[in-house]
Amino acid sequence: MDFYFAPLEGITGYLYRNAFHESFDCGIKKYFSPFIAMNKNGLMKSRELEDLKKQHNQGMVVVPQLLGSKGAEAVSYIRQLKEMGYQEVNLNIGCPYQTVVSKGKGAGLLADTDKLSTFLEEVFSEADIAVSVKTRVGMERPEEFEEILEIYNQYPLSELIIHPRVRTDFYDNHPNMETFRMAVKKSTASVCYNGDLFTIKDYCCFTETFPQVQKIMLGRGLIANPGLLSEILTGKVIDSDSLKGFHDRIFADYQRIMSGDTNTLFKMKELWNYMQFLFDDSERYIKKIRKAKTGVEYMNAVNSLFSECRIDPEKGFQKSKK
Repeated sequence: MDFYFAPLEGITGYLYRNAFHESFDCGIKKYFSPFIAMNKNGLMKSRELEDLKKQHNQGMVVVPQLLGSKGAEAVSYIRQLKEMGYQEVNLNIGCPYQTVVSKGKGAGLLADTDKLSTFLEEVFSEADIAVSVKTRVGMERPEEFEEILEIYNQYPLSELIIHPRVRTDFYDNHPNMETFRMAVKKSTASVCYNGDLFTIKDYCCFTETFPQVQKIMLGRGLIANPGLLSEILTGKVIDSDSLKGFHDRIFADYQRIMSGDTNTLFKMKELWNYMQFLFDDSERYIKKIRKAKTGVEYMNAVNSLFSECRIDPEKGFQKSKK
């Protein structure tokens, strides 16, 4: 089985990737970068350039993910990324957020199959490195994916990563596994699954149902429990000391590159939106973490959480209930 680490905007940048790679990685084949919003000027933002510098990604395979709807822009980015040493890019055709979709990008491309075809034609007519696609299965109905998949099958995708939700699901409801089953059967590209694998039980259930699928992308489940992959591959569950060391490494690295506590704490609090689920009876401690205004207040709250709350390795990311 090949395991990929899904991108998550604001969290899985190079500092997080390095900390994870050195602390927990026992089998990630590819890390995908948070999406790069393409424009006519090319790759120029310092944050994106820092994230993709080869010296910031030693010992791991990183795949830059591009978000846009203009093939010419994608080709320009691909050429620049190739010059930086990258041999694969990923096209984001799944982001569900309104600010993206309203511009016909991300999942918005799925609403106009002619535009999707034109975009892919322009990319693949010029791209000279591997190009993969991460997609949802439609805008409103999973039945849309029959036509979408026919379009994907016209191009030499290096692989097709499928999150089997439609755009209107956002991250609610359940992945549509019947649509995914159809895609596995009919896709001419190698298929990777992504969606709601939060615990080892979820993983085992998926592999029993789809033994023919040999590529899995883990995202929220791996951020909530960084030891999930180790547990899958070796049976070793995460412990408090290893998670605390991982956390402290990330915190120190953010302090090193950011000015002041405010920005650093914002980044760390984003991470706790996921890791909070790994602890029993953690609500009042998480509230203190969220209320912290200085690094000292923050670390006092974190230390209390680790010393007074038990980690439950069987817990995984939990979606909010409406």
